[in-house]
Amino acid sequence: MNIIQKLAAIQAELKAPKSQFNKFGGYKYRKAEDILEAVKPLLSKYKCAVICHDELVHEGERYYIKAYATLYDTEEEDARISSVGYAREEEEKKGMDGSQVTGASSSYARKYALNGLLCIDDTADSDTTNQGPQEAPKPKPAAKPAPAPKTAKKEVTDKNIKKIVDWVCQAPEGDLRKERIRKAEESYEWPGNLHEAFLAMIDLSE
Repeated sequence: MNIIQKLAAIQAELKAPKSQFNKFGGYKYRKAEDILEAVKPLLSKYKCAVICHDELVHEGERYYIKAYATLYDTEEEDARISSVGYAREEEEKKGMDGSQVTGASSSYARKYALNGLLCIDDTADSDTTNQGPQEAPKPKPAAKPAPAPKTAKKEVTDKNIKKIVDWVCQAPEGDLRKERIRKAEESYEWPGNLHEAFLAMIDLSE
């Protein structure tokens, strides 16, 4: 088997369940460590190795962690395949020092590099948007008024996501914070991986 065939076999056989749980958002998620632990037996089986490393990237006034996940074929010299993931470093994080902020960003970036390499799709998984127990449906009124015109949702960007997270985290832990998470999810458009970034940032604020 060449390295492409080995990677295809590893992708097909890999099972990396979401073993972590965010009690505030009521959703399951996986970390880079969970993916690496799940893939180790397959790497041994197909005589491959995965190595992750980071690079600090400066764009404008912000710093980003650029993580690489590379699959090496131990039976074929110089045979490798790489994938890249990014995470932005926060300027400061309540309850965390600089090294912890960098470590959290590194773990997040590596997770998405591994997702790309191993064909793991978090965005399509229902657990990603799990909002916990839902309220019981209310009885329908006899007559429904005409629906109000929908207002355009504001798109979440790297610039305003921190403000949204700060607003959510101002609420005490429990039902009030869950309600703010729900309102933020319903009130904004969440492009790409920013929705999971939002949930991860709330999780790190515990």
